[in-house]
Amino acid sequence: MQNLFSYIRNYEICNPPWDYYFLKNLDEKEYPKYLAKLFKLNTGENLHLKFDFKFGNWVIDKNKCKTFNQKIQWSKLYGITPLMRDCTDKVKVRDYVSEKIGDEYLKPVLQVVRSEESGVRSNNLNFSLSTLNSPLFDKIDFDKLTDSFVIKCNHGCKWQYIIENKNQFLYNERLFNKIKQQITGWLEQDFSIWGGFELNYRGIKPKILIEPFMCNYKDKNPEKIQYYCFNSIPELCIRIEKGENIKTTLYDKNLKIIDDILSKGDEKKYKSFDDLLYQSFELSKELSKDFNFVRVDWMVYQNKLYFEELTFTPYSGFNNNINSKYNRQFGNLINLER
Repeated sequence: MQNLFSYIRNYEICNPPWDYYFLKNLDEKEYPKYLAKLFKLNTGENLHLKFDFKFGNWVIDKNKCKTFNQKIQWSKLYGITPLMRDCTDKVKVRDYVSEKIGDEYLKPVLQVVRSEESGVRSNNLNFSLSTLNSPLFDKIDFDKLTDSFVIKCNHGCKWQYIIENKNQFLYNERLFNKIKQQITGWLEQDFSIWGGFELNYRGIKPKILIEPFMCNYKDKNPEKIQYYCFNSIPELCIRIEKGENIKTTLYDKNLKIIDDILSKGDEKKYKSFDDLLYQSFELSKELSKDFNFVRVDWMVYQNKLYFEELTFTPYSGFNNNINSKYNRQFGNLINLER
């Protein structure tokens, strides 16, 4: 018994870096200890653990989760629902959005490649596409794609490539095989491991989603609008315009400009209220009704709103760019009992 209490007081884990395969094979009972270490390294905050005698392992102490970042950590391990997982899937979430606000805000889809589909392959190239066996990638029908497109995986974050010129891509064997190898690697991986145990990504069946490349002629970075929604109320809006400089405007739940939430960075207010802001504000209320917290992301292209994604664990809860006042204030808005 004395050894048990000694273990409880002095739990130790090895120091990072931890590679993917180490974490992939880690017993899920060990997740809280490693997550607490990652959290401290990334934010400087403590994630309090307690020993669960019933199950014989460490767990996150829910009662000591006070800040926004801390509560995101608890939610990653214990608060994920099947609906959240479906809405993390970049393909399945389209059905949810369609039901809630209609199809008009969805980006067009060129192809969705699933494992059960039979493959179609362009055979008019002058080289072997690759010796790499890639069951999903090899099923892409490049002949039916537009001259530019975005190819992405549905089960991860930022797992995508922008192809601006299809012919240059297809006839550059080195580039083609490099991208094919990278996407094939993503398809075989569990993003929840890379993201710091974001278990809303766990169990999503990998697919390839191909969309048109939507950008303005002069600016390849369309305007973004993000809403941090708590109990279907958009408490914070972040509007980002990328050009020569990144311009960011912050709004509160009344769509009034504020400037004291983010603790660092070169943010400055630049854009006042307009119809797109009001429209995205109201639509975000609808898309967030089923969740205690979610960030609703939008893209503006040719003066029209397009849904991007629902984000349940922004920055994996490792966001050290939010000041302590709002970190605690937003934490108070998340009810872990719900």
